[in-house]
Amino acid sequence: MKQFISVADVPGVPGMINTALGYKKEPFKDKTLGAGKTLGMLFLNPSLRTRLSTQVAARNLGMEVIVFNIDKEGWQLEMNDGVVMSGSTTEHVKEAAAVMGQYFDILSIRTFPGLQNKEEDYTEKYISQFIKYAGIPVVSLESATLHPLQSLTDVVTIHEHWQQPRKPKVVMTWAPHVKALPQAVPNSFAQWMNAWGEADFVITHPEGYELDPKFSGNARVEHDQDKALQDADFVYVKNWSSYKDYGKITSTDNSWMITNRKLEQTAGAKVMHCLPVRRNVVIADEVLDGPQSIVIRQAGNRVWAAQAVLSEILKNS
Repeated sequence: MKQFISVADVPGVPGMINTALGYKKEPFKDKTLGAGKTLGMLFLNPSLRTRLSTQVAARNLGMEVIVFNIDKEGWQLEMNDGVVMSGSTTEHVKEAAAVMGQYFDILSIRTFPGLQNKEEDYTEKYISQFIKYAGIPVVSLESATLHPLQSLTDVVTIHEHWQQPRKPKVVMTWAPHVKALPQAVPNSFAQWMNAWGEADFVITHPEGYELDPKFSGNARVEHDQDKALQDADFVYVKNWSSYKDYGKITSTDNSWMITNRKLEQTAGAKVMHCLPVRRNVVIADEVLDGPQSIVIRQAGNRVWAAQAVLSEILKNS
């Protein structure tokens, strides 16, 4: 594996799941794999779980880690080629990325969409420019359209909690939120679930919240949340803004919040969320603090997903 931007980069989803769970059992079994190697972590927007879990994962492999918050500590970057830099940008990504390629063995980067221009966001210009000019393996810590480290974590968590011979029913449900959020997590989760193929996967949301078909694929879409939740084994709760009416909040229907009453229709479903979560807006306290919530264990698995990714790159670099 030479980079990690989407599920298309991995040698196989089942293999990555097994690698991650292997590290969960023995975190330090490859503690010298990254000896003498440095992971650069570049942030253009805030992070808690992604930042901390990836640092822990890298150190479990013996790597040095350098974290740089470019939005607060660096020069304002110019991302477009062929421009006259007479405005507010100070440094071009051509030089910035190339220099980082001299300092690091792996560069990980977290970007965020503007949610104003769909075409620009969905070209993944920011992360693509770093891939183009850094000259070293690049790992996505979330991009404008995808969050593959989160999604690998999610399939690891589902696999870990499912011990029956039949495929589980996994429902990703939209939930209300107070602000417009990107489609990166739902896009990525749908992409990984489709690639994994080991679940009966359903997406439920109000009309107008359809995802880009290149990510949702052949997943069944149900606009009736109660119908979608029937007999679910896992419920993945996530808000996203409209893809069609890009970046807009087209529904604020509070009845989509996940409560214990909603879960009565499921098969005792485990409840998942990528965090952070707005309590009593997205998911009710009674669910988050109840026995069906596995959000903390899900977050804990972020370390092992990141360790699986870094180890695959180190072994192949």
